Amino acid sequence: MTGPGQEGPTGDEKTVNEFGYRQELRRTLSWFSLFSVSFSIMSIATGVFLNFTFGITQLGPVSIWIWPAVGVGQLLVALVISELGTRIPLAGAGYQWGSRLIGPGYGWFIGALGILYAAVGVPGIVYLAIAPLTEYVLGIDDASPRMMLFIALLVLTVAYLVNIISVQVAARINNVAVLAEILGTVVLALLLFFLWVAGAKDSDHGIGYLTEHHHLPGHSYGYAIALASLVGVYTLAGFEAAADVAEEAVDAKRSVPRAIIGSVVVSVVLGMLVLIGFTVAIPSYEVLAAGGLPAVFQYWLGDGLARTFVGVVVFAMFALMVVSAAVIARLIFAMARDNMLPGSALLRRVNPTTKTPVPALVVAYALNVAVVIFGYNSSNVFGTLVGATAVLPYLVYLLIVLAYGYKRRQLEAVEDAFNLGRFAGAVFVASLVYLIAVILTLTLPDEFRSANYYVLGGLALATVWWLAGLRPRFDRGEAGVPTSDRQHPNPEGLPARAVEG
Repeated sequence: MTGPGQEGPTGDEKTVNEFGYRQELRRTLSWFSLFSVSFSIMSIATGVFLNFTFGITQLGPVSIWIWPAVGVGQLLVALVISELGTRIPLAGAGYQWGSRLIGPGYGWFIGALGILYAAVGVPGIVYLAIAPLTEYVLGIDDASPRMMLFIALLVLTVAYLVNIISVQVAARINNVAVLAEILGTVVLALLLFFLWVAGAKDSDHGIGYLTEHHHLPGHSYGYAIALASLVGVYTLAGFEAAADVAEEAVDAKRSVPRAIIGSVVVSVVLGMLVLIGFTVAIPSYEVLAAGGLPAVFQYWLGDGLARTFVGVVVFAMFALMVVSAAVIARLIFAMARDNMLPGSALLRRVNPTTKTPVPALVVAYALNVAVVIFGYNSSNVFGTLVGATAVLPYLVYLLIVLAYGYKRRQLEAVEDAFNLGRFAGAVFVASLVYLIAVILTLTLPDEFRSANYYVLGGLALATVWWLAGLRPRFDRGEAGVPTSDRQHPNPEGLPARAVEG
C-alpha cells in the first residue's frame, strides 16, 4: 500500500518483492553500464597480457586460433544464462538460480564456488598483471617483490573504497574503462599491424607466421593445445556479472540478456583483432621471451609511447578491480540475505546513505588481501592463481547449465524478453559438452595441479559448512531462498526474516 504523495514500486522493484525481498540497492545501472560490467570482467587486456606469452611459448602463434572456438562455446553458455536472467533477475544470480531451480544446498555450492572464484581471481590479476605493468609504466626497474605487493594492495584498497562510496561512481569509472580498454588493446593492435605491414621495423616473418606451431620437448601437441587454450578460456569468462548486479539494473529482464550476449560477441570479435595484431608484431621469440608484450610495443613504438599505451591498459585493469569488487560483494550480500553464510545478520546490511553493502565489501576485501599475500609467498603463484581463476567459473557454469537443463521445460517465458524457444534443448546439450571439455582441459595439465588443490580445498571447506552450519538451518527453516514454490514465488508465505532483511 502507498500513501498520498507516495509512488508505488516500479516493475523492477515489484519483481524483487515477488521473489521475497525488498528493494534495498539503488537501481541506476543502464544497459550500457551492465554491458560495461560484463565486458570489463572478461577484460581482453587482462587476459591477453597475462596469458599471451604463455600461449605462444606452449604452442606458437597458431595458439591464437583457439580464441574463436572458445568464443563460440562461451556464447552457448551465455545464451543459457541470458534466459535465466529474464526469469530470476536477482543479485548473486548463479546462487539464486541454483537455489530456486534445484534447492538451497545446490545453490549453496554454486555460491561457494563463486566466492572462491572471486577470492582468487581479483588477487591473480592485481598481483600478476597490474602490479608489474604499473612498475613498467612508472619506469621502476628491478623492483622488489615487496614493491609488487605494495602496489597490489594499494590498488585493491582504492577499488574497494570506490565501491563503498557509491555504485554510481564505480559504474562511471567502468564506463570510461571500456573506451580505455579498446584504446589500449584494439587501437594499439591495429597500429602495430599497420606498422608491421609498412615495414617500419625489421621483422623476421610474414603473414604465414600466424599458422606457425610447435610444442615444448616432452609434451605432445594435445598437451600444448590444452595449455595454450588458457588465453581464451581464462579471458572469455565472467560475462554473467551483468546478472549479478541485476537488482541495480533498470529494466533488468531486458537489459541483462542484451548486456551478457553483447559483451561476449564484442569481446570475441575485438579480442581476435587484438591477438592477430599483437602476434604479427612479435619481432622475434627472443624479444617476447625477454620482456613480454611491453617489449614488443617498445620495439615498434619507442619507450614513451609504449608506456603510455600500457598505462591506459593499467587503468582498464583497475576498473576491472572496481567492478569485480562490486560483483563479489553482491554475491556475499545475496547469500547472507538468505542466512547462508556465517555472520549473515551483519553481511546482509546495506548502508542507508550510500545504498552499498558495506560489510560484504569489507569481507570481500579481506579475502582478496589474504589471497594476494598467499600469492606473494607462493612458489607457483601463476599456476595457482591463474589456473584456479580459469577453472572455477566453468564449474559454476556447469552447475548452472545442469540446473537449467533439469527445469528448463518448467520455466515460463517472460513477455517481450529473451527466450531460446525451440532451440533451448540443442543449446543446453552443446553448452554442456563444451563445459565438460573445458574443465577436463584445465584440470589435467601438471602446471595447474596447485590450482586443483586450491579448488578442492575450497570445496572441502564449503562441504564442512554445509554439513555443520547450513543443514541444521535448513531443517529449522532459517536459511534458503524465501519462497515455498521455487518456480512460482509466493511472497505471502515468506518468513519475516527474509522480508525484513
